[in-house]
Amino acid sequence: MAIRVRAIWAAAVLVAAMLAGSNCNAQVMAFDEIKTQADMDKTSAALDAELFDAYNKCDLVKFKSLLADDVEFFHDKGGVTLGAQALTDSVKKNICGRVSRELLAGSLQTHHMDGYGILQQGVHRFHHPGHDDTEDVGEGQFITLWQYKDGVWKITRAISFDHHTAAK
Repeated sequence: MAIRVRAIWAAAVLVAAMLAGSNCNAQVMAFDEIKTQADMDKTSAALDAELFDAYNKCDLVKFKSLLADDVEFFHDKGGVTLGAQALTDSVKKNICGRVSRELLAGSLQTHHMDGYGILQQGVHRFHHPGHDDTEDVGEGQFITLWQYKDGVWKITRAISFDHHTAAK
């Protein structure tokens, strides 16, 4: 009896995991499947969440997989970083274990870029895990350009600017 209960429980967990995975993937639509602003907003939000989940967890393999090889990242305080490997190395050196990013609720705006992909605009906040009582929370604006090419979404350009201390 116990073996049967464990087998049923294991099957239920497997089905739940499969459904959770399919729901996550369902939100990220192929560019030609996006028919409405709502579709684009869901895809954009899912891409942002996927990118910054990897960023916050220091999953550098996943993070790099979302970048075009020739990505250009512009930061108002740090300058320009060119290329997926350089940007991934910068995240490893400066972010991992030091900073986490949070999208400011309601700030994400999504725009269709005909024949190319999606442009995102928004506001994000940066926390210092374990040091939020001694380190100010930072805030800045961002623009991210996602290209849909060969069946995958990749960031080709990103700008992070207007960095300042967040209002309390």
